[in-house]
Amino acid sequence: MAEQLRANINNICVYCGSNVGSKPAYAEAAIELGQEMVRRNIGLVYGGSSLGIMGTLANSVLQAGGRAIGVIPKALATREIAHHGLSELIVVSSMHERKAKMASLSDGFIALPGGLGTAEELFEILTWAQLGLHHNPCGIINVDGYYDHLISYIDHAVEQRFVKLIHRQMLLSASAADELLDKFFDYQAPLVAKWINRSES
Repeated sequence: MAEQLRANINNICVYCGSNVGSKPAYAEAAIELGQEMVRRNIGLVYGGSSLGIMGTLANSVLQAGGRAIGVIPKALATREIAHHGLSELIVVSSMHERKAKMASLSDGFIALPGGLGTAEELFEILTWAQLGLHHNPCGIINVDGYYDHLISYIDHAVEQRFVKLIHRQMLLSASAADELLDKFFDYQAPLVAKWINRSES
């Protein structure tokens, strides 16, 4: 087993929807995560919107006395209605710059329920971990089984030998915020990259 790095977590980037979804449980999970992050003195980094799960999460953090940093492209600041009550709102020029800035500010990454953008952000940051570009924990809060099919897909990719088991294990999951954050603080990232250890599974 390769030497491992233990996470040091000051800020967590949370990917989530700009809509509220079909179940109250999704917003409730965002509120719970925000409160739990503040309880552990963890700052929020997110996409900067005041709408949907994104806005619910940010408001939860702020109402509990925590710090919330939003990063939003200029072109989306009106469409997604940027949250102007944040600890800091960073307006950038593009989606690529947004994701890079969010990553640079964060020591861990969580996906709450969301749509295509949320999935794209999660898979990109998980791929960066697979490539050894960062060693921070990545996880999902699987609210009411929302991510069951995504988890099944990844496990299927492992079975079909498109994803190595050691990389699959980089994605943590839990149904509740406190459980996932416990896993984050216990997480030790293997020092691996896709282009080495090719025979490892």
